[in-house]
Amino acid sequence: MWKYIKRYLFYAVLAALFMIGEVAMDLVQPGIMSRIVDEGVLGLKSQGASDLGLIWTLGLQRIVLVLFGGLCGSLNNVFTHIASQNTGNEIRKDIFRRIMSFSFPQLDRFGTGSLVTRVTNDITQVQTFVSVFIRGLIRTSMLTFGSMYCMFRLNRQFGLIVLCAFPLVAGCIVLCLWKANPLFSKLQGQLDIINSIMQEDVSGIRIIKACVRETYEKARFGTANEVLIGTQLRVLVIFAFMNPAVNALMYGVVAVILYAGSFQVSAGGTTPGDVMAAVTYTTQLLNGVLMLVMLFQNISRGLASWKRVKELLDSESELKDGSLGGNTERRGEIEFRDVSFAYPGAARPVLEHINLTIRQGETVAVMGGTGCGKTSLISLIPRFYDATAGTVLVDGVDVREYRQQALREKVAVALQKAELFTISIGENIAWGRPGAPAEEITSAAMVAQADGFIRSAPEGYDAAVAERGMSLSGGQRQRLSIARAVLKQAEILILDDATSALDLKTEAELYRALNENRQSMTKIMVAQRIASVRNADRIVVLESGRIAAVGTHEELLAECGIYQDIYHSQMGEEAEEIV
Repeated sequence: MWKYIKRYLFYAVLAALFMIGEVAMDLVQPGIMSRIVDEGVLGLKSQGASDLGLIWTLGLQRIVLVLFGGLCGSLNNVFTHIASQNTGNEIRKDIFRRIMSFSFPQLDRFGTGSLVTRVTNDITQVQTFVSVFIRGLIRTSMLTFGSMYCMFRLNRQFGLIVLCAFPLVAGCIVLCLWKANPLFSKLQGQLDIINSIMQEDVSGIRIIKACVRETYEKARFGTANEVLIGTQLRVLVIFAFMNPAVNALMYGVVAVILYAGSFQVSAGGTTPGDVMAAVTYTTQLLNGVLMLVMLFQNISRGLASWKRVKELLDSESELKDGSLGGNTERRGEIEFRDVSFAYPGAARPVLEHINLTIRQGETVAVMGGTGCGKTSLISLIPRFYDATAGTVLVDGVDVREYRQQALREKVAVALQKAELFTISIGENIAWGRPGAPAEEITSAAMVAQADGFIRSAPEGYDAAVAERGMSLSGGQRQRLSIARAVLKQAEILILDDATSALDLKTEAELYRALNENRQSMTKIMVAQRIASVRNADRIVVLESGRIAAVGTHEELLAECGIYQDIYHSQMGEEAEEIV
């Protein structure tokens, strides 16, 4: 954590200095009050005659010191917040950058809910830790030890009374922290679960309503929330018992001081003002001890959160960058050399011994049954995952030798589930190519068959898109996603079942426009419908993670049994369109 704090060390030091000034003013006050009572009111140094002038002088002195202490406290707060908030800001940005570099398996291992908790609640706890450490550590230590020093200086017997109570107070604090500390990490883990349920249910609210599962999800969230509340209550109950116990001990000390002071005043060993000062110091000491309790509580929780934050900061991306830029002699060529792939922790590979070469400008379709590895195959091209065995080459170069950014600039991807952002339609299309001219955005939308419905909207390309694109139909979202991929002008275009929501006529017009406007672009499409792939240069048929056949529509229809089965299974519903 030091590498973040040291960037704002100047503000932290200023905050510490102003805190010293504030506490110093608090420690001076009881001594002045003692003089006001003894010398000004009771006149112990002037044969019992009150000294109104001294009262005014010392009273004004107290007011000035209080105002100065207040100013120091305010400036301490300002500089403490500057240091803590900026520290949290730097950590949060670094964590987000680290998350953006994670591989998909890493993101799956942490989980969305846990990542959200760590970037929000955990960093807030770390900020509180930094703030409390800068402000609280100085204030509590100065109040505690300063009050004790002033007490001994004022009256040795009073100091010994307070000192005798310290082991009991310390034991109470240590016992409570020992009980509460393990609960802080548990508390943050339960917040992960709450956030995961929230994220899952909000994103899937349509299917929840369609299946009438609101009651079940309410119960599931309620159960997780009750577990969280139960843990929070255990922590609060521990500290609820501790605070009164410490208060009782310290107020018992006040009672003993008053009792002992009454005898000393009668015997002439001390003055009423000194007794009042001793009570004030004891009260300050009590405040210091209670603040120390809260300090340890916040530090314990902050360290538990920092441990979770540090786990992210220390996690390196599993996909190591190569050194090669995107400039190559070849453009748009892809080759799979004896490629096998298995997901982390999977019992068996998804792909086995894939050998396939795709030439520049070629249109290649990938077909096969559910779970045969179609999406896994194309995910290896932009290196969303690394092959378990074998080599994937783009433009004759192993994808692991490229810088990831350079490799992905060569590839444009449109997925079945179109991801849109809460910005305008035009900005969504230009997401992969910021600053693209308006005419090129329009041209890409025309290729994707999206220009018509965009212009029919009152605001056209400036129309706002609702969260996750819910203001658009599934087909409209897919066409915008395809337009975004087309506008990128990459060497390779991957359509992962990205036309599944389009009718066959719109899909045919889309492919015709792609072939006319992007002839040099290598196009790879994953599809389920024969009508979608029949005009491809080649069709790759996968079965159980292996290539069963490669050829044109006519060749496969004549020679490949799997393709024939797919064709005949669709003839009943698509015969007219295919013919």
